[in-house]
Amino acid sequence: MGGQRHLRDTLWHLQRKPVGGEGVAEQKHWQEGMKTHKNIVYACFGCLSNTGITAGLGSLEAVKELGLDKVAVGCLASLPLGVAPVIGKTKAAKKIITVDGCPFECSRKTVEAAGFKPYKSFTLVRDIGMNKKALHEDIGGDLKPVMEYVSAEDVKKTKELVKSAIMEE
Repeated sequence: MGGQRHLRDTLWHLQRKPVGGEGVAEQKHWQEGMKTHKNIVYACFGCLSNTGITAGLGSLEAVKELGLDKVAVGCLASLPLGVAPVIGKTKAAKKIITVDGCPFECSRKTVEAAGFKPYKSFTLVRDIGMNKKALHEDIGGDLKPVMEYVSAEDVKKTKELVKSAIMEE
């Protein structure tokens, strides 16, 4: 019971206090009016399944090809915490793209709950026909190295989805 109360109190304080001020030199934070990435991708990176891993890797591959001036992968966890530089960069983005692995659509829902409307939202099981594989299913049996659950072809398809959304006029 005490642990749950501590967690609840910690979350309560985080929600009411700007994150990033303590022990961080403020001048290093991004502020409105500074240069930033033109677009931002919020991707599932749920490494409990192949779809989450693929969403994250495909998004990173798109950034590698297009360059950080055109697009960056945003910190999804910072949105509900109200981290000022991330909120500001998201507001400044021309396009917000969400990439989810599965129908839970955690990235899209988190972005929308923070008050943003994605330009495009992709769900890999729907948009590229991925089959979700929960990695815990193989524990105690035929557990493979994590990257053996990820298809290079699915990562490439994901990258192309993100790139096409960014390049649309």
